[in-house]
Amino acid sequence: MINVTKTHLPDKEKYKSYVDRIFESGWLTNNGQFVQELENRLSEYLGVKHLLLVSNGTLALQVAYHALSIQKEVITTPFSFVATTSSLVWEGLSPVFADIHPKTLNIDPLKIPSLITSNTSAILPVHVFGNACSIDIIQAIADSSGIKVIYDAAHAFGVNYKGKSILSYGDASVLSFHSTKIFHTIEGGAIIFKNEEDYNLAKLMINFGISGYDTVSALGINCKMNEFQAAMGLCMLDEMGSIIEGRKAVWIRYNNAFSNVNNILFQLQNLDSTQNYSYFPVIFPNENKLIEIRNKLNSKDIFPRRYFYPSLEQVPYLLDRQEMLHSSSISSRILCLPIYNKLDPDTQDFIINAIANNN
Repeated sequence: MINVTKTHLPDKEKYKSYVDRIFESGWLTNNGQFVQELENRLSEYLGVKHLLLVSNGTLALQVAYHALSIQKEVITTPFSFVATTSSLVWEGLSPVFADIHPKTLNIDPLKIPSLITSNTSAILPVHVFGNACSIDIIQAIADSSGIKVIYDAAHAFGVNYKGKSILSYGDASVLSFHSTKIFHTIEGGAIIFKNEEDYNLAKLMINFGISGYDTVSALGINCKMNEFQAAMGLCMLDEMGSIIEGRKAVWIRYNNAFSNVNNILFQLQNLDSTQNYSYFPVIFPNENKLIEIRNKLNSKDIFPRRYFYPSLEQVPYLLDRQEMLHSSSISSRILCLPIYNKLDPDTQDFIINAIANNN
C-alpha cells in the first residue's frame, strides 16, 4: 500500500540508545533533558528564538490563542486542515473566513481588510503546503488595525522567507510534529513567539500554570512534550538533510514529468520563499476527473489524498455558512500525490502515467 506519505523512522539503534538513557534516569516528562536539548537544537536549526515544545500542533494553536489573549473573532482561511478551524471553535472563538487566492492557495490578503471589525482580535493565516503567505501585506494590515497575527505553519518546517526563518514572522507561529510531517516527534508540536513575555506565559500554561513546587501562577493546561517524543525528534533532526534531499528528488521528478501536461494546475510558489518539498498537490479541471484518477490509483493500492477537503466553511459545526468561491472550487479538485524520500521510482512512474495519459 502506497499512502500520500510514509512516516520516516530514523536509525533504530540510535533511538534505542535514547530510550535506554530515559530508563536509566527515570525522567519521562516535565521538561526532561531531551526536551530541553531538542528545544535548543531546533532553535538553532530553524534560526529562531522563543521556541516552546508541546504535545501536538492543535494544542499549540490553542495555547497560542491564550498566551496572546485572542478573543471573539479571528480571520482565517477556509483552505486548511480542519484543526485550524476546530481549534478556534473549541476555544469559543469565531472563525471569519477570507477566501484564498486561487493560484497560491493561501489566504487572499486583499479580502482581509473588509472583514475586520471591532470584534476582530487576530488573523490566522496558513502557509499552505509550506508555501509562504503574503507576509508583508498581512503584517501591514494587522499593524494598521492593532490586531495579532498567528501563523499556522504546520507545513512550513525549515522554510525561509526573505532570508530568514518563516517562523520569525507574526506574533506567533505554530508547527506540527505529527508523524506524517517532514519532521516529527511521533506526536508533537511547537510554538515560536515573537516576544519573550508571551513565550514565558505559554511556558507556564503548558504545565498547569505551575511556576514553583507549590505555586500556581496562571491558568494552565497539560500539553507538555515527553522524553520519548523528544528522543524521536533528536534522531530525526540528525537525518533531516537526507530526508529533504530524498523528497526533493521525488518532487522534481513529478514537476518535470507534468511540465507539459495540459489541463492540470499547480500551486504558484512564493519566490521569496524556499521549499521543504513536503507535498505535491495537483489541481484537476473538475471533480469528476479527480475521482477518476483517484480510483485508478486506488485500484493499484496507491492512495493520494484529497487535501484539503472539504473547504472548511462547510464543516457541520459552523452555523454561519460563508460562501468561499475559490476555496470551495479548489478543494473539490485538488489531490496530493504520494511523496516521501524513499518512494519507489516504478510506483512514481505509474502515478505520473495515470495522470499524464488521462488528460
